[in-house]
Amino acid sequence: MKSMKQKLLLTAGTLALLVNGSGVLAESPPPQEYNQTGQQKITELKGTIDLINDRLLASGQLVNGSVGYASVGRVIVDDALEGGKITEAQFVAYEEALNKVKEHDYATAENAAQLFTQEHTAAMNQLGLAVDLLSSATSVLASATAVSAIAGDADTKPEQVALQDMLNTEEYTIQAEEVATYNNALENVEDYAQKAGAYLAAANNNELTSSIDAFTSQNNIVAGQYTAITYTQSIDEFVITWDNAETGWTGYLSNDMRTADDLYGANAYMQQNGSPVRDM
Repeated sequence: MKSMKQKLLLTAGTLALLVNGSGVLAESPPPQEYNQTGQQKITELKGTIDLINDRLLASGQLVNGSVGYASVGRVIVDDALEGGKITEAQFVAYEEALNKVKEHDYATAENAAQLFTQEHTAAMNQLGLAVDLLSSATSVLASATAVSAIAGDADTKPEQVALQDMLNTEEYTIQAEEVATYNNALENVEDYAQKAGAYLAAANNNELTSSIDAFTSQNNIVAGQYTAITYTQSIDEFVITWDNAETGWTGYLSNDMRTADDLYGANAYMQQNGSPVRDM
């Protein structure tokens, strides 16, 4: 598995092949796994295990019947035991569900710094998934945009006819749904990169964590027993909800904000130096 740094560098290199889109197409909803709770991930894993267990039970019954027929001179047909096999799709679903449970942080944070650190870890896991989905969507578009080089050289009739033939195939044309998928994937990367950065910045902000710890102490609240946490970058506000309380903390991360121009600079730094640093 690629590290997060490798994933990000790979995607950045691939994105350089693409022309910036306007992003005006309708967005599809994000995949379910983006919003799953820890319990939902466990439930999903149990479902995949139960499906595999059904195959094991079927296998035992099919094998028993096969041996019985063989012993009395009956011939079972080809693929009669297929129903006992574990399919590739079932295994892949199990493996993905297993990894989500293994990577989820189920510990209860005792203070604000731990709370934000756990949220950062979860957001980074989601960011890895988002980058993978973006890489996939990018590769689909990159196949179509590769025709640009051929178009640039098509200055004779035979070459122009060949180009026209290529453009009549789906592989070398961009579809509206492919652009929508790509734009949606890019926005999901932005969303989870923003969250991950905000949570880590918050975990390292002593003024913020001290304020939250004081609030939870005064109200006899365990920090990690929150029911929801949100961050809104446009107003630089964290809102944390516990069973009987909802409180916002605003204006703590103003020095940690980075613009699109900064992202280009960070990419150049990482391309040259590899590892990211806070002040790149």
